[in-house]
Amino acid sequence: MSHNQRKAVVLLSGGLDSATALAVARRDGFTCHALTIAYGQRHAIELAAARRVAEALGAVEHRVMSLDLRAFGGSALTDDFPVPRDRPEEEMSAGIPSTYVPARNTIFLALALGWAEVLGSFDIFMGVNALDYSGYPDCRPEFVAAFERLANLATKAGVEGKGTFRIHAPLVQLSKAEIIRLGQSLGVDYRLTHSCYDPAPDGAACGHCDSCQLRRAGFEAAAVPDPTRYVSEP
Repeated sequence: MSHNQRKAVVLLSGGLDSATALAVARRDGFTCHALTIAYGQRHAIELAAARRVAEALGAVEHRVMSLDLRAFGGSALTDDFPVPRDRPEEEMSAGIPSTYVPARNTIFLALALGWAEVLGSFDIFMGVNALDYSGYPDCRPEFVAAFERLANLATKAGVEGKGTFRIHAPLVQLSKAEIIRLGQSLGVDYRLTHSCYDPAPDGAACGHCDSCQLRRAGFEAAAVPDPTRYVSEP
């Protein structure tokens, strides 16, 4: 099978980072199968964003899988406590925030791995980033490397030597500005994406949550106009 025919499963949330990761996979010659997880998140409007991005960036297939992590809660995104707002940079970088969803990326990668094995794919792309201030433990290079080892130990395809699974995290060491500039160079239309943790009912971004602040700062640092529709200026 030639490089241009290789299949990849791309975890696609509908946010800025995952859209860029999908564009990178396409640039690298992969046939992209996008996977979005509806996990009970309060910002479910991102599911519509994921559909827009998958279509715009030429995914050959886009599946939305429902998995209700609200059954466990434990996060401001899956439980009934408020999303942090207007936190200074020092506070955002001080620890793991309440928007961390327990084991989310481990769960998502496990689902992507299962689909990849069915497809005969050995490549999984995700848009995790370790350099912004989110502090999520499952966005670090160490986590990505550990899951890659697990994928090759825990699958029939890996044990039988049919191929070697690789978890691609092309954005993991990039700043938000670098991600935006990369996406621009690859034709990503960031107007289609959604990043806000606490959007208005009409989908407008709050402008005050950690994700909105990081997104806005990224566009400013990249000297790229921010196309995000905000409820109000912070």
